[in-house]
Amino acid sequence: MCGIVAYVGPKDAYPVIIKGLKRLEYRGYDSAGIALVNGGLNIIKKKGKVINLEEFASNTDLKGHIGIGHTRWATHGIPSDANSHPHTSGDGKIALVHNGIIENYLTLKSDLLKKGHVFKSETDTEVLVHFIEDIRNELKCNLEEAVRVALGRVVGAFAIAVISIDEPTVMVAARRGSPLAVGIGDGEYVIASDVTPIVEYTQSVIYPKDNEMVVINGADYKLIDLENNLLEPYVKELDFELASIEKGGFEHFMLKEIMEQPRTFRDCLRGRLKADELYIKLGGIRDYVDEIISAKRILIIACGTSYHAGLVAKYLFEDLCGIPTDIDFASEFRYRKVVITERTVVLGISQSGETADTIVALEKAKKKGAKVLGICNVVGSSIARLTDAGVYTHVGVEIGVASTKAFTGQLAIIYMMALLIAKEKGSLEFEKYKHLIEEFDRIPDKIEQTLKNTYTAVEQVSAACRHASSMIYLGRGLNYPIALEGALKLKEITYIHAEGYPAAEMKHGPIALIDENMFVVFIAPKDKTYEKIVSNIQEVKSRGGKVVALVTEGDKTISKMADYTIEIPETDKIFTPVLNIIPLQMLSYQVAKLRECNIDQPRNLAKSVTVE
Repeated sequence: MCGIVAYVGPKDAYPVIIKGLKRLEYRGYDSAGIALVNGGLNIIKKKGKVINLEEFASNTDLKGHIGIGHTRWATHGIPSDANSHPHTSGDGKIALVHNGIIENYLTLKSDLLKKGHVFKSETDTEVLVHFIEDIRNELKCNLEEAVRVALGRVVGAFAIAVISIDEPTVMVAARRGSPLAVGIGDGEYVIASDVTPIVEYTQSVIYPKDNEMVVINGADYKLIDLENNLLEPYVKELDFELASIEKGGFEHFMLKEIMEQPRTFRDCLRGRLKADELYIKLGGIRDYVDEIISAKRILIIACGTSYHAGLVAKYLFEDLCGIPTDIDFASEFRYRKVVITERTVVLGISQSGETADTIVALEKAKKKGAKVLGICNVVGSSIARLTDAGVYTHVGVEIGVASTKAFTGQLAIIYMMALLIAKEKGSLEFEKYKHLIEEFDRIPDKIEQTLKNTYTAVEQVSAACRHASSMIYLGRGLNYPIALEGALKLKEITYIHAEGYPAAEMKHGPIALIDENMFVVFIAPKDKTYEKIVSNIQEVKSRGGKVVALVTEGDKTISKMADYTIEIPETDKIFTPVLNIIPLQMLSYQVAKLRECNIDQPRNLAKSVTVE
């Protein structure tokens, strides 16, 4: 994933673009660059973070009212100055920034080499800008036509912005499979990979669809498709505050987003859950409730953290609703034969709504006749448009690469879906349903309580395990996915190797790793598996392992056995995953801070994977 920012208007473009790149740096931070039109084409680019680019550009002429910028997460070509975007055409007149992958770039490059083109980088993006130049020269056409024809011939995913010194007031932007938003201001335009660089300048935004182009010429713009049909743009007004994308006094975005979870969980429930009326309303799937109830099978498709949320959903849909439920990694689903019928409901889960594998997998399921539903956070995203229906989490923009509030937001929606379906299907007794609704309504307060009450214990564990080389996370039932998610958080931002397992599987291999240097995190709420967890803890202790236990408040048994105990507020066992993940998120954060890791921008990772 990479970040694109572009500006056309009366202001100097550079300050708008550099500020936008800082806001998009969570999307890629291997290198960054800017191209400005000011008589000629001024290209400034540098390996490393945006601050490196800003320092490098400090003695450069930065004037110009039209420009494009990019922050990169490497796919083709190592991070380097040469491979940084923007890339330019052979004659130096056209500059282009690109998010995505051009799959047939080697074929295009071979043809262009035969025509005498010389390439300075290893990237597919440079091939694309040379291809646009070649078409412009062959057809003797303007930039708009050259880009349109080129995009009709390339294979792959892209979001691009293109400028040329021959047409100094023109910018062309287009997308296929990668996100792009166009902010429409008062005689000015800001184009970006998401709305975070746009919201400071305008609340009016267009989200081009696949194979659509926005052509800006001075103060005017138009929307066309790749067949050159003029389209009527749908301008959406953002409901978005600038403060939501600032740190707000927190040291890191991840910490801010962890601490926001009492509020963001409430936001997910607002208008959807009325506990006093025992009422759940999910308008996005209202017309599909009967089809879910009558489904022979629910199939969940997701990646990464969203996959772990989907695992919780599998347990809930089977336990509460009695509907057979499977879950698959989107990257596996898309490449194998799958059995799907019209009685299959497919649920895609994605924070960004732009996860490439999940999009392709959902498209495949839809072609096979399944009803396709979605859970995502970003309004107007590709998955939101692709699915038959769905529900937004409404947790706000998540900047930290390691997902926190987006995960608990997904859980909030999943719980409401399961309770709604169980009620409509009649698979829950009324008293049980009433109890669960009332307890679920208390969860935001209990998240807040968890954050306050576990801080000191988490600090102690963090100090103890900061130098660990490996850790194991164990849970059972609904908390097995939380073991996976806890381990993933630790891997992502501390670079400590960690694995999550079902606790009973420890004896089937992982127990061989236990020694006096191994920290084992047990998720051990008071439920029907409690005695089994006690047995597992004894097995670890007898081999010298260090035990960190997440237990229900007031626990006496495990607290005496564990080296470190973190107490979680009491709740119904069904909701323990929501509370248990909170201290595990904080544990990862605190360990990463002690290890002086780059918490918001961990190495080799980007916020969402928009290319395969």
